Amino acid sequence: MDDQEINQETFYRWSGNQLLVDLIVQAYASHDEIVGVQGDRLKVRLTCSPEAGKANEHLVKLVADYFGTPANRVHLIRGHQSRMKQISITDPQKNLPK
Repeated sequence: MDDQEINQETFYRWSGNQLLVDLIVQAYASHDEIVGVQGDRLKVRLTCSPEAGKANEHLVKLVADYFGTPANRVHLIRGHQSRMKQISITDPQKNLPK
């Protein structure tokens, strides 16, 4: 197993039917995107500002769309005021990590 495979496996874990994902979030990006694995986190770029929780709301919608699940099944667990976040996704349907 090479270093790339190890890093790809460390940004997430399963807890029953919930996928727990560690993220690093960049606000004020030119466009919204899930960039890929950076270190031991999945990097996400968001166009909105982090003020008043706007970025967190935007993040939940982007992640829900990416994993093919309704936004009410995506919950921010840690990092409400940090770039380093952890989210929980109940029953994701697409783009599942391997």
